[in-house]
Amino acid sequence: MIQAGLGAVHALTDSEKRAHPFVSWFAAAVLLLALVCAPASAQPPAREYQVKAVFLFNFLQFVEWPKDAFDNPRAPVRIGVLGEDPFGAALDAAVRGETIDHRPLVVRRSNRIEDLEDCHMLFVGGDLRHRLEGVLSRLSSQPILTVSEIDGFARHGGVIAFYQDGKKVRFEINIAAARHHRLKLSSELLSLGRVIGTDALTEGGPDT
Repeated sequence: MIQAGLGAVHALTDSEKRAHPFVSWFAAAVLLLALVCAPASAQPPAREYQVKAVFLFNFLQFVEWPKDAFDNPRAPVRIGVLGEDPFGAALDAAVRGETIDHRPLVVRRSNRIEDLEDCHMLFVGGDLRHRLEGVLSRLSSQPILTVSEIDGFARHGGVIAFYQDGKKVRFEINIAAARHHRLKLSSELLSLGRVIGTDALTEGGPDT
């Protein structure tokens, strides 16, 4: 089911996406739903992060950045991985040859946040759990879609957090954090995740 959904999204050309934007979004939504419903515990770790890499690619299709987030109409969408990289080549494979609004996708990795502050999506590695408050504070004024699997990430100011629901991978969305980063999230994405808001934010670092 996952592979079939992935093929449906990747098979759409740029011209088809322009001519049928609803079809493109619907295909992405179908794939996200398939991923959300897929059991994680039955998958080996490498497979789990293949699935999460496809999640990241599909998140991009449901987000609108402010115009000043890009230098020009053809500037790439930059995906950053800060700290520990659990994806390996899976993330590069998920975005290879893809575009978002005619923009190519590039993946960058670094242990230094200053190297990735111009990214449009930033995955925060688990090794930064105890530095999370400082990381999010530094990025607070940037139009960056922050994503992580650190416990409590969204509830402490991150935009999207993966979490386990029994045997399934799901995601939580902090709508207040998205607005703070000047990001517009589609209703389709919000309908597939667990949405939290300002009242759910807590003080301090991530859950331990």
